[in-house]
Amino acid sequence: MDKAQIPLPTFTILLLVVVSISLIHGSEGSIGVNYGTVANNLPPPTHVAHFLLESTIINRVRLFDADPKMIRAFAHTGIAVTVTVPNDQIPYLTKLNFAEQWLKNNIQPYTPATNIVRILVGNEILSTASKLLIASLVPAMQTLHTALVGASLDRRIQVSTPHSLGILSSSSPPSSGKFHQGYDIHVLKPLLSFLRATKSPFLINPYPFFGCSPETLDYALFRPNSGVFDENTKIVYTNMLDGQLDAVFSAMKLLGFDDVEIVIAETGWPSKGDSSQVGVDSQSAADYNMNLMRHVTSCNGTPLMPNRTFETYIFALFNEDLKQGPTCERNFGLFHPNMTPVYDVGILRSTARSSIPTSNPTPKVETPQRAPEGKRWCVPKTRADIEALQRNIDYVCGMGFNCEAIQEGGSCFLPNTVRAHAAYAMNVYYQAMGRHDYACDFIQTGAVTDLDPSYGKCKY
Repeated sequence: MDKAQIPLPTFTILLLVVVSISLIHGSEGSIGVNYGTVANNLPPPTHVAHFLLESTIINRVRLFDADPKMIRAFAHTGIAVTVTVPNDQIPYLTKLNFAEQWLKNNIQPYTPATNIVRILVGNEILSTASKLLIASLVPAMQTLHTALVGASLDRRIQVSTPHSLGILSSSSPPSSGKFHQGYDIHVLKPLLSFLRATKSPFLINPYPFFGCSPETLDYALFRPNSGVFDENTKIVYTNMLDGQLDAVFSAMKLLGFDDVEIVIAETGWPSKGDSSQVGVDSQSAADYNMNLMRHVTSCNGTPLMPNRTFETYIFALFNEDLKQGPTCERNFGLFHPNMTPVYDVGILRSTARSSIPTSNPTPKVETPQRAPEGKRWCVPKTRADIEALQRNIDYVCGMGFNCEAIQEGGSCFLPNTVRAHAAYAMNVYYQAMGRHDYACDFIQTGAVTDLDPSYGKCKY
């Protein structure tokens, strides 16, 4: 995602999460999620896959690479999986033997057990300004499709590529939307021809968050507002997303491809950000994503594309703590790493709602309770060094104390963080040693508390 490429304040980029609804016009309207992994505290992919299957209404996932562990994790779940060819492999993919080998290595061993439905060739390639990548994009897509035909997978798996709204040279009003000159004829026209011929969708990454101001915040969040008037069509737009989608549609129509389906590959709203940004809070994020899901599955469509639904992927599944850039980049997640919601947007199944909090922004699943009859626990100090906490884990578990609960599959494995695992291990030692204060010192990294740190099935 290259925000520097975005030409107009009314537009931007992102999206992926999916729930099936009736087929109205074109592709099935559904909600999916972008499963990013730029973090050091995420649960194992197998846990994520079963969580999505059993506890949420999400039935589509977009992966940003073709990691075999990630792909295997979704085997036998029925969840529709989209995988991605990294940008740097696109020039090689123009050669048929490379494309065939890529399929043999990354796709064929995992299908049909994993329901792979789409391969994306790169991400926002036109925004890279790389002449080699841009020139190779459509030939790579064509060659990959040829390889899919040879493997008899072309009817099961589509080929496409997502774009930022930076591909537009004009977007306001929406009816004036058009692609950048040069890219329109030499890249996007053959790309759209390929998509039409293979019955694949045109993927875009619209981000009202990056295009809004204090004055247009309600317009971006689908809240009541005075609207934006398109003087060419005499249409009043009541939300920014419709304006962005219709600008893309107008550009496609100029080239004669208004029959190619549009999929929202990435969109979302952060729950935290920097003070200079507007609407960076949990309520705004919840409003955007909840209204987004309601709107794209409503069959209302947009003013220029009425009576249709849009396959949509919300960005993102988790907050990603290792992402670079402003604070908001690390806070687009719907869920914390322990798979509790950052905020409630109606994605959890009713059976999961009863046991998982939907508005608690902390990683705990239950509010800590005061200790009965003076019982106490040992936990890490707030500022304890992570490396020191790892040594505490190694010491306790190496001494033969029972650490099964924090092993993979154990009741306290999630959240899979050093601090959480250290809290459990340190407390095991403290309790076994008779709950003496010195047994919780751990070279000044432990502290005694009368707040029960237990959560969910994890009992201290």
